[in-house]
Amino acid sequence: MDALSEANGTFALRLLKILCQDNPSHNVFYSPVSISSALAMVFLGAKGNTAAQMAQVRLPVAQEKGLALRLLCSITSFIPAAPELLRRRMGEWSLVCSHTHVHFREVLSLNTDKDIHQGFQSLLAEVNKPGVHYLLRTANRLFGEKTCEFLSTFKESCLQFYHAELEQLSFAKAAEQSRKRINTWVSKKTEGKIRELLPGNSVDAQTRLVLVNAIYFKGRWNEQFNKTYTREMPFKINQKEQRPVQMMFQEATFQLAYIEEVQAQLLELPYMDEELSMVILLPDDSVDLNSVEKNLTFEKFIAWTKPDCMKSTEVEVFLPRFKLEEEYDMESVLQHLGILDAFQQGKADFSAMSAERDLCLSKFVHKSFVEVNEEGTEATAASAMVVVECCMEFGPRFCADHPFLFFIRHNKANSILFCGRFSS
Repeated sequence: MDALSEANGTFALRLLKILCQDNPSHNVFYSPVSISSALAMVFLGAKGNTAAQMAQVRLPVAQEKGLALRLLCSITSFIPAAPELLRRRMGEWSLVCSHTHVHFREVLSLNTDKDIHQGFQSLLAEVNKPGVHYLLRTANRLFGEKTCEFLSTFKESCLQFYHAELEQLSFAKAAEQSRKRINTWVSKKTEGKIRELLPGNSVDAQTRLVLVNAIYFKGRWNEQFNKTYTREMPFKINQKEQRPVQMMFQEATFQLAYIEEVQAQLLELPYMDEELSMVILLPDDSVDLNSVEKNLTFEKFIAWTKPDCMKSTEVEVFLPRFKLEEEYDMESVLQHLGILDAFQQGKADFSAMSAERDLCLSKFVHKSFVEVNEEGTEATAASAMVVVECCMEFGPRFCADHPFLFFIRHNKANSILFCGRFSS
């Protein structure tokens, strides 16, 4: 697995835990790849402490000592003072982990910036490639105040790595027109599924920089559900409450596992051509989904979904037909992860983006939509060693009639494109 896949996966599940903790019994749906690629694009223009805070989120796996050692060792190939730096700084590891040694993190970023941006360039090319049996399109754009002068090197890098343009709008003189222009762009990129990304009064004359990222996915199941089998069934929200859902059904051969560690079933439903899959983690009836969420890490997710853990099994699948639309203010979410300065005027350092001294990120909204039905899925979004015990149950039956987690994964790129929790 490459470093970018690992970083994105770790970031995806850190974000999942934050969003689930904020809304313990609510539905959750977002695109971690969409968010992380947008952040990485902004990182192109960040310097100093702003860049250091973003690097900690953008490369969460770098907090692990083993990976940091590998990264630091490779620094020696192009930084002459690196061997001495390595000896001096490893003694200060605890300072790094507590986010106090800014210079060390910046040196760590020197080794990873180019790789990360080229990694996203390759990933975006892979997921947007033509000639496949699903529709998956990503789009990034920065909208900046017209009176601000942005560096040509930054704009060129955005185009090169993220196929993203920086569009300048007159927030100062025409805030409402600017808001409508952004919403029109997002609506077009998401096939009209997300029409109002920015609500009224969300931008004003003080707005300087708006970050927008859209991702749209529509895929057909490899094995479609027969609509004639869909029936109304109760969905158990908790031990005391239940609501009716339209429950789809099919009996077919799928990859299935039982994860003893969290007492949950794991099912993979591939889309046509099997380049993408939906992976569903369903706890036993007696197990609270919150306990599964707390135990879940990307390392465990990878281990649980390995071919030697999952078995090709004929299974009866009951899955609700559902539609979710969720919206998140990423400023508050990212503050949980340590990104503080980017949103604060006077503290944000985007001097690699513009010479403007008061430039900060004014708005970062992430809105997502998913529809799962008999034919497949339609989804949009804007903006150590683990031992696994796998044992199959006899006469497998996968009945998602209570809260579960689901992930839409690009199998070749080994990347989680979407994460969700269906609770009601």
